[in-house]
Amino acid sequence: MSGDGDILPGASVRLTDEYQAIKSRAFALLLDRLEARGEAVERLGRPELRRHIALAVDTALAEMEAALNVGERARLADELVDEVVGFGPLEPLLADPTVDDIIVNGPRRIYVERGGRLARVPVRFRDDAHVLAVIQRIVGPIGRRVDESTPYCDARLPDGSRVNIVVPPVALDGPAISIRKQRKVMMGAIDLVRRNFAPREVIDYLARAVRARLNMLIIGGTGSGKTTLLNVMSSFIGHEERLVTIEDAAELQLRQEHVVRLESRPQTSDGGQAVTLRDLVRNALRMRPDRIILGEVRGAEAIEMLQAMSTGHDGSMSTLHANSPRDALARLEMLLAFSGLPIEPIAVRRFVSSSINVIAEVRRGTDGVRRLVSVAELAGVENDTYRMHEVFTWTEAAGGTARVNSSTFLAKLQSVRGLAE
Repeated sequence: MSGDGDILPGASVRLTDEYQAIKSRAFALLLDRLEARGEAVERLGRPELRRHIALAVDTALAEMEAALNVGERARLADELVDEVVGFGPLEPLLADPTVDDIIVNGPRRIYVERGGRLARVPVRFRDDAHVLAVIQRIVGPIGRRVDESTPYCDARLPDGSRVNIVVPPVALDGPAISIRKQRKVMMGAIDLVRRNFAPREVIDYLARAVRARLNMLIIGGTGSGKTTLLNVMSSFIGHEERLVTIEDAAELQLRQEHVVRLESRPQTSDGGQAVTLRDLVRNALRMRPDRIILGEVRGAEAIEMLQAMSTGHDGSMSTLHANSPRDALARLEMLLAFSGLPIEPIAVRRFVSSSINVIAEVRRGTDGVRRLVSVAELAGVENDTYRMHEVFTWTEAAGGTARVNSSTFLAKLQSVRGLAE
């Protein structure tokens, strides 16, 4: 399996049914021991917990007439700690700073993404029940519910990592977990340049656009880097401004002090009312925000978001799933139509063009590298068609480098309203 040797030493041992049986028995014995002594895991220190684990492992090995060497026993003890106070087999992957995404396709097929490329890793759960137990540990603390009647949900881990969960009967091959890890160290503009995400001049243009309070829409596909770019762009907002962020699963990392974070909520298991993104955008407008940052516009909240952008909340930002700037505008028109906005298409286009000033498109290439591929200014409507000024486009040149159309870029840089050298 690709990548098997770079994550977890001793993988061949850990993948055997015998090892998993020992681990399962030791875990059961550990829980029995703690319950018999009336000791709550939350109050146990790590040294005391490891002492109980060592005794449980000894008992399990004796019962099963099995043997593990010193290294295997140490790894088993670490895994049992993760089972008791963490997220089980996912813990080593969550702790690995080189891993960006973790994908669980049932108990025995687990993948990670490093540098834009997926590889299967030597990690496994015991069975579907084991995966479901970890899922409940993820969703329980944030009040989410996943079961047969509600077989999917979005959630987040304590560190801010975004999680999507799907369970049977919708997931036919067993519970599925997708984790987009939160970066421990926040990326800055210089990091984007160093990683060839975008040329320095283009990042400088976008920074100036943010400071000039232009409304910005960041578009792209899943995993293309939209939230990364949004986080970096938000760093150019002044610290004196009041910001309200609105997300389905909170993952934005704003550095300003005056930030109010809002998160949507599905209907609760006891019948509590759902709180939608649209509800939160409406409420945010009453909170005296200088800017509203919507993690992703995907439904009827598009109306309120565009209204905010065009009526006094300049400098607001959002992301949208789309494959090009014009595709993004068509998608916004569709969202407005679905929300029941009773106005003519030309009026819709004027509404959109008066709300959004800059569209930045990001894309993940076939080589796994994420890049900013275009920046365009939306300059109104002419003959029922959006007028856009292309500021920057990325083209594949010799050696796979990015080139800036300097003549167009420099002219547009000077013409953006409110910007000065």
